[in-house]
Amino acid sequence: MSAYATEQDCIRFGLEQLPEPLLERASDQVDAACFGRIRQKGFDKLTQFQRETIKKAVCLHAAFLQSYGQALESPLDSYGINGVSMSFAADRVVRQGGAVVSGEVYSLLLQTGLAQRGVW
Repeated sequence: MSAYATEQDCIRFGLEQLPEPLLERASDQVDAACFGRIRQKGFDKLTQFQRETIKKAVCLHAAFLQSYGQALESPLDSYGINGVSMSFAADRVVRQGGAVVSGEVYSLLLQTGLAQRGVW
């Protein structure tokens, strides 16, 4: 599967240029957060608003993965070393469809109608 967003899309949204493999990974996770509905319906068959919103969500999620990817893949919710601890704030990340996305990305996906729970 190719990424839903390109490196140029990320620059257009005011982000740094992100590598294609990271955008592909972010696209897979965004689709998972939408319960596979993007792939099921077909990206090209979505409305213009949905496509643009998903492109922005993919770019933001790729940047999120670049910053926090290793910590997100850890099976631990928090950890501490020598009195310094780290944890993800439960209200800042959302776990849905097997993916962990930022609240900002989830909010964008909700606007598309593709991340709603229930019958679709």
